Amino acid sequence: MPDKAFDAVRLADIAELAKVSEATVSRVLNGKPGVAAATRQAVLAAMDQLGYERPARSRQRSAGLIGLIIPELDNPIFPAFAQVIDQTLAMRGYTSVLCTQTPGGASEDEFIETLTERGVAGIVFVSGSHADTTARHDRYTRLIDSRLPVVFINGYAPGVAAPFFSDDDSVAVQLAITHLRELGHERIGLAVGPQRFVPAQRKAAEFRKLMAPVLGSADDVGKLIVHSLFSVEGGHSAAWLLLEQGCTAAVCGSDLMALGAIRVARKHGLSVPRDFSVVGYDDSPLIAFTDPPLTTIHQQVSAMATAAVRTLLDEIAGADLPAAEYLFQPELIVRGSTAARAGR
Repeated sequence: MPDKAFDAVRLADIAELAKVSEATVSRVLNGKPGVAAATRQAVLAAMDQLGYERPARSRQRSAGLIGLIIPELDNPIFPAFAQVIDQTLAMRGYTSVLCTQTPGGASEDEFIETLTERGVAGIVFVSGSHADTTARHDRYTRLIDSRLPVVFINGYAPGVAAPFFSDDDSVAVQLAITHLRELGHERIGLAVGPQRFVPAQRKAAEFRKLMAPVLGSADDVGKLIVHSLFSVEGGHSAAWLLLEQGCTAAVCGSDLMALGAIRVARKHGLSVPRDFSVVGYDDSPLIAFTDPPLTTIHQQVSAMATAAVRTLLDEIAGADLPAAEYLFQPELIVRGSTAARAGR
């Protein structure tokens, strides 16, 4: 059907197809507020179906822009977060503006400046400087003081009055250690990220608590904690040190680190899991198809991201929400990279 001029649009036709009132159609066509995003989309879809040309003001992609600041995309867990956040925002009529931090690229402060200049309605931070205990957090307090809604995922800054959403790192370590102990492993190592980051600190603290009674010495436990990078290379270097300490199993702070640990075990002539068991963390996309399929701790990406977005949009709508950290319970996913200790 050929397009019809805007002034010839018949409100009754559109209203009937969209199953709304003519008054609602009029509000959509004139860009007036007070129409739910889903209803607005139904009206525009009806116009498209009937062959009517959308008015210019109705061609906007969203009800507003939301900034999303996220680390590099090499680790598949971060694109997974970005996908859920973007989809959840789109369902509510918002569009995300993705800002990816890369070595030598724009800093978090520069991204914040760019986003605020573009007039975003809010910002979601994923594993940013809020997770770094050595970083200054006044950048966040300034945003909060300016009344810009913000939410944070994975990491916690006690002085920042905002909602935080994190996987429970202590429970994650408990699940991994319990699983490996049931398989007969006693000399278990922990390979995690840099010590300054909150998730790494929490995992290390729980590891010390659980393993001290097993090994009988706090000093001995300390030798089995290696802080490295969250990458394959970081896992490689950390596992090398743990194997030198006689470990028969390792708990890693990311799935990429776990893949590095498996690589170095094979370089030592060891079989995974017969000679050396490895537990990852994240349950990243496609990790079930590695060789061997990786036993890992499933991080509640979808639940955390959805809750964070809904909270942010509630803030944008004017809700007064408490500044608190919300912890989500991880799950152990047993696959093929863990087995009973050799000789058990």
